[in-house]
Amino acid sequence: MMDAHSHLCMNTQHKRDGGSYYFTTLLDSNAKRAIQGAVNAKSMLEYGFTSVRDVGNEGNYACVEVRRMIQSGEIDGPTFITAGRIIAPYGGQFALQPDKQNLAEPEYFFADTRDEIKKAIRQNLHYGATVIKLVIDDQRYIYSVDDIKFAIEEAHAVGVKLAAHAWTAAGALNAAKAGVDSIEHAVAITDEALAIAKKNNVSITPIPFTERDAVLSGNPGGNKEANEQMFIDPVRRAHKAGVTMVWGPDVIYNTQEFPRGKVSIDTVDEWKMTGIPNLIILQALTTNAAKLLGIEKTRGWIKPGFRADIVAVRDNPLEKIETVKDVVFVMRNGKVYKRQ
Repeated sequence: MMDAHSHLCMNTQHKRDGGSYYFTTLLDSNAKRAIQGAVNAKSMLEYGFTSVRDVGNEGNYACVEVRRMIQSGEIDGPTFITAGRIIAPYGGQFALQPDKQNLAEPEYFFADTRDEIKKAIRQNLHYGATVIKLVIDDQRYIYSVDDIKFAIEEAHAVGVKLAAHAWTAAGALNAAKAGVDSIEHAVAITDEALAIAKKNNVSITPIPFTERDAVLSGNPGGNKEANEQMFIDPVRRAHKAGVTMVWGPDVIYNTQEFPRGKVSIDTVDEWKMTGIPNLIILQALTTNAAKLLGIEKTRGWIKPGFRADIVAVRDNPLEKIETVKDVVFVMRNGKVYKRQ
């Protein structure tokens, strides 16, 4: 199984941070976040995620170091694709003050011209990023179609894919027209943008809004309407349009009771609410994700020549998709990490 939208090196604390990861980024050191990433990576593997794409919010390249430790065999974790610093229009996803202009760094790399976009991409690559994350909107000024195409060409020139955060309808439309590899969130995506995404082979990574998150935030039931409008509706329309969907729950918290892997896989309950076929959900979690992560030539299928990334569950997920929450066997690269 694969998670294509994670933030393993960030752990918001609902009471301390008031639900805002802006405070999390200010209060947690890069060293702490790297340790959190290592803990969360192991948790993801234990719950059956053999590959994970981390799309930023990792401080000063904390996830890159976690990936290197996994690759060297010094810690346990999934195959890890990491974005480094998120590239965004000025301000990123925060509201800054003129006398505290640096509080969004190094969380974001502000890039408002073509030269700045090129520099941001190349700096990310130099420091070890293996995917590029671009925030299309979240400010009044958004990247144009030509801006996004420029970033895509720069990333693709070295074989790296580009994920586009798009929270607004305008942002999703520009991302679809430009032909990004994936549109993250897509909460306000229109049918027009979905049709263009289908034509341009653009995947979407829809994000569930869970009741557990609402409860921990002190707002029971607060995510019900958001989930219906910004997850269930876009997923149903994307399925109808034939757009490729990929699993990526955008989890940014965990507790001792709810480790990161559990919180991530439990969002299958929200996927089930959409009423789309179990096969489509399973493909989002496996083969579609492998293609988006760019590892489909070595992982994602069980056949000769592929890496032995295998998980086992108690029931047939095509009949009972929620069985993926109960993984009883995990193997990555032929090594067994869990057996019940």
